[in-house]
Amino acid sequence: MKSARALFAIILLAPVVLAVSPASAAAPSNDVSGGATAISFGSAVTQDTTEATTDAEDAALNAGCGAPATDASVWYSFSAATDEGVIVDVASSTYSAGVIVAVGSPGSLSPVACGPGATAFSATAGTTYSILAFDDQFDGGGNGGTLSISVTAAPAAPTLEVVVDPIGLVDARSGAATLSGTYTCTNADFLAIFGELSQRVGRGTVEGFFDVFTNGQCDGIAKPFSAVVTPRNGKFAGGKTAAVAFSFACGAFECRDGYTEQRVLLRGGKK
Repeated sequence: MKSARALFAIILLAPVVLAVSPASAAAPSNDVSGGATAISFGSAVTQDTTEATTDAEDAALNAGCGAPATDASVWYSFSAATDEGVIVDVASSTYSAGVIVAVGSPGSLSPVACGPGATAFSATAGTTYSILAFDDQFDGGGNGGTLSISVTAAPAAPTLEVVVDPIGLVDARSGAATLSGTYTCTNADFLAIFGELSQRVGRGTVEGFFDVFTNGQCDGIAKPFSAVVTPRNGKFAGGKTAAVAFSFACGAFECRDGYTEQRVLLRGGKK
């Protein structure tokens, strides 16, 4: 039989034990890919992810994405009614969030697109996409918070056209050539043109490289460009040359590339 002192000790300690025992918290229903929550085009939802976990499937998808972590991950599913560009945005979450879009069945998913804060992809009508939103730990700590996720239309893909003029200038003293032309682009934040000019001179070939960069000029109107080509061996001279230009115009999520070849006649002085 217990003594009165022992019984008193049990009664005194019992509420303390109860007070420090944590309540078991359940992970959200979309904590795994098989429980993905459907999300529709044009919608935006929020979710508390503080009790969400991560697993081997998250890690497998992230192997091709490279986020520091996939903590507090939750799953959504999305089906496009038509072929369209789609943006999945988690940047408004209360923590540093990342997102991976994949196709396939749970347990056998292949990544389509990924990124910190947001990503974009070209959706095919009738295809169901799995979306993994997670705490990427770029902010250095924590486990989730309030996730804010939206699925909206991506901007139209950039368009690009580059034209190199068939007449150029050459400086007889320095041997440098000046090329000109026009570029036309839309739906892009910046444009870059990289090119090479080559010319047969005697028994050898003189070569030089040029580049052009511009920001915020992709409004669909043709704009002029000019580039000085400094030869890396010898000097350019008046006469025929061959110009090759590679170009890139990039928007928020997509880029367009182009390729141009042009025979250019170099002339001294003004054209």
